[in-house]
Amino acid sequence: MIEILSQEFRNRFREKDPQFFFCPGRVNLIGEHIDYNGGQVMPCAISKGTYLAISKNTDKEIRLSSLEFPEMAELQIQSSYSKAGKQWFNYPLGIIDHLLKSGYDISGMDLLFTGDLPVGAGLSSSASIEVLTIFALNELFSYGISKTDMALASKKVENDFIGVSCGIMDQFAVAMGKLGNAVLLDCDSMKYEYIPFKTKEYLLVVINTNKQRTLSDSKYNERFAECGAALRLLKEKLAVEKLCDISSQVFEENKDLIEDEILVKRAGHVISENERVLKASEVLKTGDLNAFGKLMFESHRSLKDLYEVSGRELDTIVEFAGNYEDCIGARMTGAGFGGCAIALVKKDAVTDFIEKLRIFYKTRIGYEPSAFISGAEDGVRMLRS
Repeated sequence: MIEILSQEFRNRFREKDPQFFFCPGRVNLIGEHIDYNGGQVMPCAISKGTYLAISKNTDKEIRLSSLEFPEMAELQIQSSYSKAGKQWFNYPLGIIDHLLKSGYDISGMDLLFTGDLPVGAGLSSSASIEVLTIFALNELFSYGISKTDMALASKKVENDFIGVSCGIMDQFAVAMGKLGNAVLLDCDSMKYEYIPFKTKEYLLVVINTNKQRTLSDSKYNERFAECGAALRLLKEKLAVEKLCDISSQVFEENKDLIEDEILVKRAGHVISENERVLKASEVLKTGDLNAFGKLMFESHRSLKDLYEVSGRELDTIVEFAGNYEDCIGARMTGAGFGGCAIALVKKDAVTDFIEKLRIFYKTRIGYEPSAFISGAEDGVRMLRS
């Protein structure tokens, strides 16, 4: 990948010695749609991601280019920038705008992106580009920004510049990923802990429904608002700041404060999912993968029935996985409405699992899913040329 990127960089920009960086995507092992409710999540970085070649130039221009998209931005250096429609380069442009508004100096530079992370598949391609950009600029200009602050800045860009009401999980996972570990993150306090993710005789299979969705156009922001509405009603009696402050028992005793059954379902998922994450961290520490797999299935049922963010494609994958003898756990991962699912499958059965899933899925849906295997990987980093 570096060789391809290097050659194309020279073709487009004439500089011969760019620096190279990589930022992975992520899957969330468990803990969906609770990051913006102040709960616990457990993502890990994956093997696929976004690559960047970058170099300063003397033209006093910022040029943003990609091997995957024909659109290229050529910008004069100014004090701020605005979002340009739905172009891919809004993500690095948002980071540049944030840095300028935060008082950091930027000179002319050329940036060329590429990657093997499917866009719109729920594997955090946007967070990957955002964190990659700020990490690379931090190295290029020696800003001294910590990885935690990079994640926070990237979330701010996603919220304010891009317009998606996401939480911190995606940006934090791809910035702070650690080989062989999941990240148990408290999205309210930002406290985190690395949890060993040792899959032993199993492999983590990431299955792409190949039904793309655009997060800002999905019902993600609607769910965000529904959780806020449920919380306001519960706060009329309960002294809490966020939904994840509430236990399942307390919720059952007080859910009559919410008259809207839809809001009851949304809050019920958030509260129970937060508790599942804590249980998952405990069983992973003891190496009990079977117990973890059961929690994965429980999580998917909650996302399907209570939060209603799954869909026919994701449900088909999880249904197949639940009936496959050598699969011990499966669930949708990411925001839903398409995107990806994950499954824990015995190593010697993975090829058979994927082939039979393709047939089952195509019969139901009309086209095939795609799949790849990934462990828990390191987060954003510089690459050697």
